[in-house]
Amino acid sequence: MKKIMALILAALMLTLVVAGCGTKNNDANAQPTDTGSQSGNKTSSVKVIDIPLTEEEYAFGVDKNQPELLEEVNKFIAQIMSDGTFDEILDRYFGDGEPQAVISAQLDESKDQLVVATNAGFEPFEYTKGDKYYGIDMEIAALLAKHLGKELVISNMDFDAVCLSVGQGKADIAMAGLTIKEDRKEYVNFSDPYYNAAQKIIVKGSDTTFDNCKTVEDVEAILSGLGSDKKIGVQAGTTAQFYVEGDEDWGFTGFDVKCVGYKSGSLAVQDMLNGNIDYVIIDEAPAQFIADAINELN
Repeated sequence: MKKIMALILAALMLTLVVAGCGTKNNDANAQPTDTGSQSGNKTSSVKVIDIPLTEEEYAFGVDKNQPELLEEVNKFIAQIMSDGTFDEILDRYFGDGEPQAVISAQLDESKDQLVVATNAGFEPFEYTKGDKYYGIDMEIAALLAKHLGKELVISNMDFDAVCLSVGQGKADIAMAGLTIKEDRKEYVNFSDPYYNAAQKIIVKGSDTTFDNCKTVEDVEAILSGLGSDKKIGVQAGTTAQFYVEGDEDWGFTGFDVKCVGYKSGSLAVQDMLNGNIDYVIIDEAPAQFIADAINELN
């Protein structure tokens, strides 16, 4: 756990150094703007409102033209669930275990390779340190490739391109903390689910807006009362964006706020601390990891 926190802290510190572009409307490539909210070497604290806003399942998105791969993936998921392997991987990120580095081979069509599309900015499911990959999905990818007798190639891209990449035959499988969603089925066949997830709100440590909330209905009553002058940051293309903007497939009605998309939850939280947006909504596991990392800086 100490090692993963150090990795995330380093990534956040690097982000604070390089960020300089202003947030622009609902731009999926929005970058944080430093407005001087930091004091000295300290960063304002944040907190996660511990009320799940959604119920969703993560699965892997498999190339529709490879039904045999889907069958093998489902067998593999069942195997690692039953033999304790999946619990061991989770312990490396949520417990006292040591995260294991995953190395990607170079794409070579002459070799028997498993090409995995991901977005490596979604701790603890996928992230990078140098040229190595870490995360729950990445460790599963390495084991899956070994199970299939293939060489692993990881293709890192923006989240909203992950399923499209598989659908276009540029990758065999999408492994990116991917929520099962009807419109994504246009591009991929989903495996059996392997992880239950939810969206949660991150606020500044001093923000008391949601402190008295006990249920999701309480939170949504507050969100519904916000106007277009309020801004909520999300990782572009994720469930959080659908939740904030509204989505018929999910049954999300959306809110009258301005939704601002970022390449990662870390960038969104940084921009909140810089005073450019009001709240951030992201998946619960990344939310807690980002919050813990930022609060470690104080």
